[in-house]
Amino acid sequence: MIRTENLSKIFTQGKNDPAITAVDQLTLSVEEGEVFGFLGPNGAGKTTTVRMLCSLIAPTSGSAWIGKYQVGKDDQEIRRTVGILTETPGMYERLSAEKNLSIFARLYECRDVPGQVEKYLRMLGLWERRHDPVGSFSKGMRQKLAIARALLHEPRVLFLDEPTSGLDPEASRLVREFIEQLKESGVTIFICTHNLDEADRLCSRVGIFKTRLVAVDRPENLRKNLFGRKIVFHLKTLDPKWKDLVCSLPFVNDAQAAGNRLVVSLDDPEENNAAIIRVLMDAGAHLQFVGEMRHSLEDIYLSIIHGGSPS
Repeated sequence: MIRTENLSKIFTQGKNDPAITAVDQLTLSVEEGEVFGFLGPNGAGKTTTVRMLCSLIAPTSGSAWIGKYQVGKDDQEIRRTVGILTETPGMYERLSAEKNLSIFARLYECRDVPGQVEKYLRMLGLWERRHDPVGSFSKGMRQKLAIARALLHEPRVLFLDEPTSGLDPEASRLVREFIEQLKESGVTIFICTHNLDEADRLCSRVGIFKTRLVAVDRPENLRKNLFGRKIVFHLKTLDPKWKDLVCSLPFVNDAQAAGNRLVVSLDDPEENNAAIIRVLMDAGAHLQFVGEMRHSLEDIYLSIIHGGSPS
């Protein structure tokens, strides 16, 4: 649904100032119906990428497609196809929520303007406030209204730039729940976010970007490639001999003792945990419980950004 080939954007400045490369040779593919997280530090080029993909600015070089439409050739069709939530969405603050959406529904040439406006105001819990001026809305309500605006024409592709930035926990949860609903409806969603826990929960794949695409994969694959899988066996007491016993098993990569815990690195815990448990029990271990050591997406992100791409 979204495809880029060597997409680049270079901003030129004054005669004596060096050019700035915001996006460098981005090659990426996002499948239809996928929720894709685009992660990177401030100034990495994420928003510039979204603006190019939405045909709001032209790339310096390379190519990009939204479905069958090519950026730079089919820009009008792309703008009809996509919806976009910018990081700081502007609204007509003196106008009501209903009037704001009606204006944009007409710009999008929606067939049933009142029907579409009512549908999304109700869907996002704003129908009872439809006559109130947007200037009286909280930030969370404004964000929901901006999402409604991006969806009025029922786009096949939705770009969300920091959808929960600055929102309180309750408003953030409401926005995440709505994204989950969209996910189930088959809309392709491209999310730029600094909220890594949110990306971990919502996105089937993530791309880590810093002017160039550094890594792209499912979060669980990035965890495995960077850190491997580590299972923690919590024991009542730990005999040092048990570490060597577990290490002797052919499917165990490593084992470390930590207090009364045995931390075992292996590739396929689902297949081999039971064998480790049997070995420990036969050796006289009192096993209390077993858990997996889980690295957060923040751990992955920081490791890749500061330490290089995963193996």
